[in-house]
Formats: sequence, C-alpha cells, structure tokens
Amino acid sequence: MNVDLDTLRGFFRLSPFMVDLGAEPTAVEPGRVTSELVLQPRHLQHTGQAHAGVMATLADHSMGSAAQTLATDGQWIVTAELKTSLMRPAKGERLVCEAWVLKAGRTLSFTEAEVYAVMGSERTLVMKASATMALTPAQKG
Repeated sequence: MNVDLDTLRGFFRLSPFMVDLGAEPTAVEPGRVTSELVLQPRHLQHTGQAHAGVMATLADHSMGSAAQTLATDGQWIVTAELKTSLMRPAKGERLVCEAWVLKAGRTLSFTEAEVYAVMGSERTLVMKASATMALTPAQKG
C-alpha cells in the first residue's frame, strides 16, 4: 500500500476515537509512522501527567498505521496483541510517538513504538510499546 502523509491523515480521521483524542500523523515512510498529540487537560491523570491509556492508544494506532503502510490493497490491520511499558511520568506540552514495523508477514506483523513527552526542546522517553498486528480482509461499512 502506497501511503503518503495526506493519505495517512485520512486514515487517522477514519477512527472517531483518534479524532476525539486529537492525534495527528506527522511523518510516514514504508513501515514507519510518527504521530503527535497536543496534551489537553482531558488527557491527564489527577496527578497532572498524561493518562497511560492516552499514550497506549497513540502507540497502538501509530504501530497499526506503520503496519498498514506495508499491507497489500484490500487488507486492514487490527491489533492482535499489545504490550506497553511505562518508563516515567509523561508531563509536557505534547506527546510524540515513533512507530515502526520489525517484521511484516502475510498474516501477522510485529511492531514497536516509543512515546516521548515533549516540553519546549526537551524530549523524554516515557513509554515503550510492542504489538502484533493481524492482517484481515477489508470490510465495507
């Protein structure tokens, strides 16, 4: 599947949850996606840090999108297994996720991601993630 940044933005807009969160892709190449999310009060825990679910969602969708760039036409990527490791509190102005495919297969793709909290010019690794993505026939509607 040939995916440019405009196509990837459209793919993100197909997911109402990603639209609601405010996540946006910022870069794409085959097997790699970078996305970001400007942190708002609704994304935070009671402690003022980004909620782990927000970070996991950003990582999950970005890894799936990275796998989608390598899928053949007529296939959709869905998450089969997801693991996250929180490394430190995510406090900052925004989150940046870098996701990539480790191995693309005919039925499964293996992916990883790193999520960074960004404050000004300081970027801090806050989460590592990995996922197994399943390739499924595209369904209409």
